[in-house]
Amino acid sequence: MPARGVLVQSILYGDDNRVIAEAVSRPGSENFRGIAVVTDDVTDAKLDGLAAAGFKGGRLNYVRGGRLTWSGAVRMADRLRDRGMHIQALIHAGEHMHEIAEDVRRLPVPVVFDHIAWPDLAAGVNEPGFALLRQLLQEGYAWVKLSGTFRLCNAPYEAADAAVAALAEANPERCLWGSDWPHLMLGTSKTPDSGVLLEAFLRAVTSDEQRNRILVDNPAALYGFTS
Repeated sequence: MPARGVLVQSILYGDDNRVIAEAVSRPGSENFRGIAVVTDDVTDAKLDGLAAAGFKGGRLNYVRGGRLTWSGAVRMADRLRDRGMHIQALIHAGEHMHEIAEDVRRLPVPVVFDHIAWPDLAAGVNEPGFALLRQLLQEGYAWVKLSGTFRLCNAPYEAADAAVAALAEANPERCLWGSDWPHLMLGTSKTPDSGVLLEAFLRAVTSDEQRNRILVDNPAALYGFTS
């Protein structure tokens, strides 16, 4: 069993976070954290319960739809901050980044963008929305997960190398990595091999210092791992 990890609620379960809550509360899972799906009208009592159970954030999904809207996340940001939680968002960088960037700069909580913010890889790293994401990283206002590349291109995922490398170069202190296991909602994509995904990350990010920061130090800081 891994020593630590972050389990993200799937929209397939809606805002019923009990499966993740049970997983992160089992004996031996002290260094596991959850990311919840919540609704715009989530109560303080429910947020209290999630925080007590080991959840560190609430997730919204612009790509596939979901229970939490961006405006709802902005309104609850102070309540998330008070509970040591942050916002995790799946967006299309090219479609959504410009409309939310100023909010990201003002919010009192970290904003973590999933899956390298789902860019148009063919448009390149200078596509305006992706360039704005890199700027937010440089300024320290945003975090990004170097994950989900299998949803954007085929193995061995070399088509995503430039995007991953550009994000790590923008600010390695604001990058995270994840396998996205167990790889739900694949559509026509093949189930990826987590080892190949890790190899793709190591190919794109070649600095040992940056690798250690992204794989070890950054998640410890954001999720409060104790060892």
